[in-house]
Order: sequence, then C-alpha cells, then structure tokens
Amino acid sequence: MSYCSAIEYMPDDRKALHKAYHDKQYGFPIYDDNELFCRLILEINQAGLSWETILKKEKSFRKAYHNFNIKKVAGYTETDRKRLLADPGIIRNRLKVNAAIENAKALLLLQKEFGSFQKWLENHHPKTKEEWVKIFKKTFKFTGGEIVNEFLMSIGYLQGAHSPDCKIYRTILKTKPMWRKTA
Repeated sequence: MSYCSAIEYMPDDRKALHKAYHDKQYGFPIYDDNELFCRLILEINQAGLSWETILKKEKSFRKAYHNFNIKKVAGYTETDRKRLLADPGIIRNRLKVNAAIENAKALLLLQKEFGSFQKWLENHHPKTKEEWVKIFKKTFKFTGGEIVNEFLMSIGYLQGAHSPDCKIYRTILKTKPMWRKTA
C-alpha cells in the first residue's frame, strides 16, 4: 500500500495532518532556500521516528530554529545548542541539533559559491539516488541514504512521492518537478 492510499485508512485524528502534507507539500518543488533547509532539517530529525511525530512538531521546530533562517541558524552559539536541547517541542538529539547548525554553515558556503541552495541542487541535477547520497554525505552532516532519498522526493528531485494513480501526482506533473527535467 502506498503512502497515498494509506492516508485513506488512517483514523480521522491522524488523517487530516497527513493529508494536508500529502496534498500541499509532499513532492512539490521548493525554491526558497530557507524552506529547503527546513525540509532537510525535518527529514534529518525524522530519522528513527515517524513522520507524524515531525509533522506534529513542525511549528515548534520553526519557532526553535528561527523559521529556518539559514543565516541565523549558522550563527547559533553554544547557548543556542543548549536551548535547543532543552526544548521539549522539538527532537532533542545532540547529533541532530549539531547537524542543523553545521548544515546551515555549509549552506552559507553553497550560497556564496552557487547563489542559492536551490541552484546548487539544480547544478547537480540529474543524478541517481546513489550519486545524490554521495554528494550529500560529502557536503552535509547526518545525511544517509534514506534521509537524502526522502528529502529529494519531498521536493520533487526524485520520483516516488506519490503513486501514479494519485490525483496529487497529476497535479505535481503540472508543476514540472525536477525528476521530469532532462539533461
């Protein structure tokens, strides 16, 4: 059963949360660097947990990480690390908190070289999942195969976010997802 059809069988209290993400965000291209950073950090924090947990905490993550402002997060100090590790609204994992801060610093360097995170992604496209994983592991912290795959599917760079019989799949096709782009 695909994620698309699984939503229909969820209890109503869970369905609304998942359906909103499925119908409005999952697989759609993102062009804003701070929002790309947000999605990367949320995917990193999902590792070992359910996506539902992350969806429920998204507002708290946005507040804790200054709405994923890359420049602000890159400038976080040890005081900020302690604040994040004490915040019950987010995932309090030292490796994940450190990855967010270090990845923000890496993104500043990419922005300086390529103009934006989005342009860096475009510059490396198209690639296979394995090639993407290699580049991400070289560039970012806490980015294994599943995190990279989900991140890239969730922003339209790799196929698989929706099954072909899903109505959202057809909507996404109209947005020209990156996986349709030819070299």
